[in-house]
Amino acid sequence: MDLVILKKHIESYKQHLSNNPDKYTEDMAERRNRCDFYQGWTKDRILQMNEEDLYQYISKLWAMLIWGNKKYVVDKMVQDNGLDGLRRLLAELVWGAGPLVNRWDSFKKNAKGFGPAMISEILCYVHPAECMVWNRRAYVGFNLLGIDGLPTYNYQMTGQKYSELSTEAKKIADEMQAAGLPDASLLAVDYLIWDEMQVENNLSNLQGGKQKPVPNTAKAPALPESLNQDTSDFIHNEIRDKLADIGRWLGFNGSIEKKVAEGSKIDTIWEATIGNMGRVIYVFEVQTKGSIDSLTLNLLKALNNPAVQGVVAVSDEAQLLKISKQSKDVPGLSAKLKCWDYKKVLEIHAALEMVNESINSLGLVPQGF
Repeated sequence: MDLVILKKHIESYKQHLSNNPDKYTEDMAERRNRCDFYQGWTKDRILQMNEEDLYQYISKLWAMLIWGNKKYVVDKMVQDNGLDGLRRLLAELVWGAGPLVNRWDSFKKNAKGFGPAMISEILCYVHPAECMVWNRRAYVGFNLLGIDGLPTYNYQMTGQKYSELSTEAKKIADEMQAAGLPDASLLAVDYLIWDEMQVENNLSNLQGGKQKPVPNTAKAPALPESLNQDTSDFIHNEIRDKLADIGRWLGFNGSIEKKVAEGSKIDTIWEATIGNMGRVIYVFEVQTKGSIDSLTLNLLKALNNPAVQGVVAVSDEAQLLKISKQSKDVPGLSAKLKCWDYKKVLEIHAALEMVNESINSLGLVPQGF
């Protein structure tokens, strides 16, 4: 970590707060309100949540700013996880007795519809001395400070990596405290990063702008030939969920793990209803490891549903070549099959996420805490 850069931004932040005492007061009140709200949800209380409680719990997160219709998103979470299952997963994540590393990995593996930004934000509100907020803005700030090994994609953010980054955030908090800032929690670190470290060239770098390129560590690698099962599941689930997000942002009803034909359960579907004429469905299968024969058979079965207009295989370049070659010999599939590189999926998701966050931050539809 470059302490010279960090101390420069801390001093600038102090000066900014000194010149704007009302902002300091408002920021402190906002932090207290958020922490009080989430800390008030004890383990027993989380386990008793109804759907309205869950909506209030999830919709208040900053990570939800990318969504205009938050109820739609929360309803999808309930549909995909089950209310009882989601309550148990949240209670264990926030208040479980096991190590944070294990709780993070377990929740990330088993809870559908939650990314690192949302998970880390909940943890930070409840445990602001130990857990940081990790999102695109945090990436920019940490990158500015020269911190190595930053995860660009969700599947790279394991519990171990989150713990390591929270330790780095604690070092920033220590410097804030040494500089005389009264609040040196990891939530206060997030405010520092947000207000002082979102410099233009770093934002451009992250989005592949004309400034200096993002380091190679920020680029999505090809999928390794040999993945352990946990890593494969993390990658698969991230791509599956982001495909659903993209569909929803484009106006489709995006769903995951849905049966569309007998014997065919699809990773992601985009669905639209056209007046009273019926449905149009596009299906996506994500391949990180396993049998290509199984993938092609599943897509072929999906085409038995007359509403399915196209099927898409999503993987890395090497596997897509194999899938494309093998599908040419499958009657009824080759004409309908499209291939999509998973790195492009991640890039498109990031771009659409930024667009939606920016538009929703205008407050065209009022958002109350």
